[in-house]
Amino acid sequence: MRNTCQDEIYKLAVKNKKVIFVGSDLGAGVQENLKKKFPNQFIMEGVSEQHLIGFATGLASEGFIPYVNTISTFLTRRCYEQIVVDACLHNQKVRLVGNGGGLSYSALGPTHLAVDDISILRIIPSMTVVAVSDKQEMKNLMMETVKWPHPIYIRLGSGGEKIISKKEKFIFGKTKTYKSGNEYLFISTGIMTARCLSIAKKLKNYNIGVIHCPTIQPLNFSEIKKKIKKNTKGIFTFEDNYISGGFGSLIQEKISEYNINKRFFVKMFGIKKEFISKYGTENDLHKDQKIDEMSLYKKIKQILK
Repeated sequence: MRNTCQDEIYKLAVKNKKVIFVGSDLGAGVQENLKKKFPNQFIMEGVSEQHLIGFATGLASEGFIPYVNTISTFLTRRCYEQIVVDACLHNQKVRLVGNGGGLSYSALGPTHLAVDDISILRIIPSMTVVAVSDKQEMKNLMMETVKWPHPIYIRLGSGGEKIISKKEKFIFGKTKTYKSGNEYLFISTGIMTARCLSIAKKLKNYNIGVIHCPTIQPLNFSEIKKKIKKNTKGIFTFEDNYISGGFGSLIQEKISEYNINKRFFVKMFGIKKEFISKYGTENDLHKDQKIDEMSLYKKIKQILK
C-alpha cells in the first residue's frame, strides 16, 4: 500500500507542477525518480516534523499541493497543534500521508504504533481522514486528492493486503457495500474490511451485510442508515485503532445523531485502550488484541448464537 501511494504521488507530480512531495528524514530511495527528474517538486526535510507541517501549510497557501510523508505517530501525535492551527484552521490543501497505520510497525514498539490516529484526527474540523482497504482503492483515492479542497490524512497499512476493491472513481464520504444483508451489519474501515468480508462468508447461515467506509471523516452516514432495517438485530464495527473515540465511536455517534430507534445492539471491535508492550509481526499483535480473523470469527459466532 505504501509503495502504491508513493507511485501515485509521483504520477500526480508529473502531471501537475503544483504537487510537491515533502518527506521527513525518510530512507534512501524514496521518490528517487521525482528527485532526479523534478527536483523542484521534491523536498526531504530533517527530523523536525512540527516545522514540516507549518512549512507545508505555507506551500499550500501559495497554491501548491504538498504531500507530507512520514511515520504516522510522528505525523499525528507530535504535530497535532500544527495540524489543527496551521493546516485545518485555515483549511489548506495539505495531504498528510502516514506510514504504518494501526499495528503495522509491530516490531518497533508503542512509540511507532498508530493506534489513536483515527481518534485524534477525526474530531478536527475540516480534516478529512481516509483509510482504504487495499492498493487498488489507494490508486482510486490518489487520483482524487489533487481536487479535494480540504486537508487530508491518508492512513497507510503495512502492505500486501488482499485486494477486494476494483478500479472505480473514489468519492469522499461514500461507503461501499461488499455483501448484501441487513439482519446483522458489519461496518468496517481500512484493512479490516477484507477480514470482515471473509468472516461474513464463513457465517453463511446468517443474513450479514458488509459495509466498507474508506472515508472516516466526512462520512455519508445516510447510506448506512438505509441499510438499517426493521429486522436489523445487531451492528458490528471493526478497526485497528483504539475503540475509544475511534471509528466504532463515530458510528455510535451517528446512530444517536440520526435518532435511530435502537432496536439493535452495537458491538465494537478494535484495540484496547492500553499501551502495547508486546513485539512481533503485525498478525502477532492482532492476535494479542483479538482482532485477527479467527479470534473475531469465534467471538462473533458466539454472539450470534
